[in-house]
Order: sequence, then C-alpha cells, then structure tokens
Amino acid sequence: MGSGEDVALVAVAANFSETAKALAAALESRSGQKMTFSSGSTGKLFAQISAGAPFDVFLAADQARPETLEAAGLAVPGSRFTYAVGQLVLWSADAHRVGTDGAAALRAGDYAHLALANPKLAPYGRAAQQALERLGLAGAVRGREVFGQNVGQAFALVATANAELGLVAHAQVISPHNEIAGSFWLVPQTAYDPVFQDAVLLVHGRDNAAARAFLAFLKTPEAARIIKRFGYLPEKPE
Repeated sequence: MGSGEDVALVAVAANFSETAKALAAALESRSGQKMTFSSGSTGKLFAQISAGAPFDVFLAADQARPETLEAAGLAVPGSRFTYAVGQLVLWSADAHRVGTDGAAALRAGDYAHLALANPKLAPYGRAAQQALERLGLAGAVRGREVFGQNVGQAFALVATANAELGLVAHAQVISPHNEIAGSFWLVPQTAYDPVFQDAVLLVHGRDNAAARAFLAFLKTPEAARIIKRFGYLPEKPE
C-alpha cells in the first residue's frame, strides 16, 4: 500500500543522491508531490528492502538488484527501467596530479592510497575494479587501495586527503557542492561494463501517486537534461 499522501520514500544509490533531489524539486515545483530520500550503497539498500524496509521507489546504481527484487515479488512487475548511465573518473584533490592520461598517474606510484567503493556492495566499486584490470593497472595499485562502503565514502576519502586519488562518479566531481576542483580523468567507457542504473517501483509504493509520478518524470526530456547536467549519460535521448 502507499506510504502517505503525495509523499514517496525513495531509496537512492549514494552516487545519484544529489541528482535525485534536483529531479524531485523539479517535479514538486510543478505537481506538489514530494519525495524523501534515504541514500547508501546499492547493496545495503537492497538488503534493507529485502528485509522489509518501507521504501516506495528504488533508484539503484545497477540493474541486478532491481531485477532481483522484481523476481522476488518485492517490486511491481514491468516497472523497472534504466534512468541513467554512470561515468567513472579518476579524481584527485590536487589540481596537478591527474593529467590527460590517468593511467599514467596511477602507474607513477607517487601516492599512498587510491580510494574506491567496495566492489561487493557498490556498482561503481565493481566498475573501478574492472577498469584497473582491463587497463593493466591492478598490479600498480595493489596494496594502495582503500575502500568506502559506497562511492560517496570513496569520494570523501579523497576530499579529506585520506587518499591522494580515487575512482569515483563523474557526477560527484562536477557537482556544484564539490568545492575542491582538483583534477580528474574520465575513465574510458570501454574499460568497464556500463554502469546502467535502474529504477523500480517497489510493492510498498504500488498505490503511491507521488512514487508513480516520480518514476514517470524520470522518463521525460526535462529529467534527461537534469541527469546529463549532473554528469550522467541519460538512457533516454533528449
């Protein structure tokens, strides 16, 4: 059943939290429908939903967890779709550390720590691990990796100077809330499996008008423009 009058509780992957709030603000300004958000790693949110947490919508950073929830009867059949495609970047708070060849920066070895999200919990962590392997960098970084539970924590490790480099989401680096410009390199998309981020309507939100309106809004050209502005590739053409 629904979780309240014109309010939906959305579980959102840490990387997309800020973008989701901008999308919700755009929807609320024209419809009055409101969203509240709980963010974390996709794996942690999936576990909470599986355990009965009363979320109405799930914005994951992968496709597997929403698909699993749908198969388990915890999501509304046919409601799942890809709302964004994430981009991975190598980022440093040091404006001069990362040049036009990020692989060279990782091979240089003049750093103690490389931050990334936990590959078992966070799709961006898995993408980072794939990129290191496919670019032949796994050996160069071995022993230097430090892990956050999600890509938000990986980003924080770099922002607080606990790691000189991090493999994080492009959206985090170009966010207007990121006061550290630093330097970054867009990891080639061929170096990791596409980070398709899927949304799904959960059974708890089946009758929630705000939840349905938010998911419908995510498919619009207006939403695609917002998603692109925040550093993602929108799945739907503008």
